Amino acid sequence: MKRKLDSSDVPSSSSSPPSPTPPKSTTPTFDSLGLEPRLLQSLALQNFTTPTSVQTSAIPLALEGKDILARSKTGSGKTAAYVLPILHSILTSKSAKPNGTAALILVPTKELASQVTKAALSFCSQCQKEIKIVNLTQKVPESVQRTLLAGAPDVVVSTPSRIAANLKNGAFEAGGARHLVIDEADLVLSYGYEEDLAAVAQALPRGIQTFLMSATLTTEVDKLKGLFCRDPVVVDFAEEERKESEKGAGGLSQYVVRCAEDEKFLLVYVVFKLKLIKGKTIIFVADTDRAYRVKLFFEQFAIRCCVLNSELPVNSRIHVVEEFNKGVYDIIVASDEHEVMGDEGSAVPQKADSKPAANHDTSKQPEDEEDNQRKDNNDNDNGALEPTPAPKKPSKRPKKSKRSKEYGIARGIDFQHVACVLNFDLPTTPTSYTHRIGRTARAGRSGMALSFIITAPLHHKHPPTSIPSTLHDETVLAAITADQATKGSQILPYHFDMTQVNNFRYRMNDALRAVTGVAVREARTREIKQELMRSEKLKRHFEENPEDLRTGGGQK
Repeated sequence: MKRKLDSSDVPSSSSSPPSPTPPKSTTPTFDSLGLEPRLLQSLALQNFTTPTSVQTSAIPLALEGKDILARSKTGSGKTAAYVLPILHSILTSKSAKPNGTAALILVPTKELASQVTKAALSFCSQCQKEIKIVNLTQKVPESVQRTLLAGAPDVVVSTPSRIAANLKNGAFEAGGARHLVIDEADLVLSYGYEEDLAAVAQALPRGIQTFLMSATLTTEVDKLKGLFCRDPVVVDFAEEERKESEKGAGGLSQYVVRCAEDEKFLLVYVVFKLKLIKGKTIIFVADTDRAYRVKLFFEQFAIRCCVLNSELPVNSRIHVVEEFNKGVYDIIVASDEHEVMGDEGSAVPQKADSKPAANHDTSKQPEDEEDNQRKDNNDNDNGALEPTPAPKKPSKRPKKSKRSKEYGIARGIDFQHVACVLNFDLPTTPTSYTHRIGRTARAGRSGMALSFIITAPLHHKHPPTSIPSTLHDETVLAAITADQATKGSQILPYHFDMTQVNNFRYRMNDALRAVTGVAVREARTREIKQELMRSEKLKRHFEENPEDLRTGGGQK
């Protein structure tokens, strides 16, 4: 038997093993998910090559037409997990384009609506002529909304209340919809959208493909599942995320500092003036008044920051987040008013004679920001050197703020590359704490959460900087610590060398004397007027150019 000759005419040995075949890569790519080529081109332009775990699991199931219930933490890529298969379905539909909208995406807040719209537009950058996307939450007249919907956009992004209103007045027809998404599903019902969602469910055709996307699986999600889904495939990464947390994946370090009320201002001055924190920081405070108080305090030391709160028009809030993400500001001071009303979970029980968690009544706040801004802001605030009057006794069952229905900072908004979350004022529930610290240590990056705690004996010892909710800080911290322990996380004490820190106390006192109640009110009024003027210009622009809304022109 002749042996084969190799390339050099030398007989090869029959016993020589064949050349090994390189192993196939097990790392999934967007190419391997079977998405439409134009979508892949758009992803490539944004340097998206490797899908996240939730995208790898959910997209193939979605392309098969399955209903999906996905639970994964904030920042895991849930938006692309439902937007990409919807766009793929629209682009590859072999039949003629049906009348009406193909996909309806419902989110709890206007900020998240803008974020989802922006992401969807970027994913179809190579096929913009084929797909029209409309964000209904922008502040435009009803006539403009009718014009937008009359063009039968392929994708409509909205809050439940806005789409329910357009269903009621006949501007929106849901009969041709093939896909429904409810993002942040665990929040939607708690924001008071139950009646709106019931109206949507009645209008939608049977058999519509449904996506429920959530950071947690709660009873609210179960209700939505029963209302909209047939037999959804559950994609749950809770166990995987718990194991990552145990291994220290993401590098989130959590610390707590026990201090006096005025020492909060002293410590933030030292932290930022001496640059003890490197990178972007979100400072969470209890309410809008505190946000401007911290901002004015920083201005005494030329520390630049911006404020984010529900008083600002939605376009202004979006602009603030974009400026922060671009690095124009490294510090953002955010108030999240809805959580002090108990909208994000059960607050710590209070005795009948206890002070409420917030120092102002928000139960009567109007839903529209512009209406709220025209209100006289009577916060019972007497300045940095004057005590805050005792608040009114809360009702047994506090009402939810209507403002919270379309507004929220701890959840949903895409803050990018956050190095630290600083809880200047502790949130009122473990759930709120989890959502706040979820803004940092994302996508494998490291991050830190630092919380200031007022011990009970020090509560109201410095009236000018005191707020009622700190009375319960230790009780809330115990609940937060226990909740984090179940997730495999630990909150450690952080000790400042107060001997050194106290050298800066006289500067802190001088700065606080300048931050009076009058100064805070003037700062709030001035910023609101500026943003209202900008909002009015945008409103007039969109009335004259409604087509800009279809192409994302109102996102900046």
